[in-house]
Amino acid sequence: MTKEKVSTDAIIAQIIAGIEDVKGNDIIIMDLREIENTVTSYFIICNGNSNTQVNAIVNSVQRKVSKELQENPWHVEGSSQAEWVLMDYVNVVVHVFQKHVRDYYDLESLWGDAKTTVIESAY
Repeated sequence: MTKEKVSTDAIIAQIIAGIEDVKGNDIIIMDLREIENTVTSYFIICNGNSNTQVNAIVNSVQRKVSKELQENPWHVEGSSQAEWVLMDYVNVVVHVFQKHVRDYYDLESLWGDAKTTVIESAY
């Protein structure tokens, strides 16, 4: 029996839910599909207030996507410092920052041509 392909929309929904479960801040989705030579279709960017919260966001996202969709990230990097953790789900790359690091690298401006959706937090 082969595993069915999980939709990108389903992965995005579970990633957002995982971030919101541990109160990640300033969540945005950047649609990169119309930009040439990108390595992924979407960026999801958020930030936490500390190393502990950044790791909690990463763990929550991994748990949620794994439990609901039986998908695991292809690659995760940056967990040891927990200032900028990148989670690669192939079509969706999640960037979890500490606020000061997010401000410094400013991916939103760097990828300014992308269509951006701001997720309003429920808390």
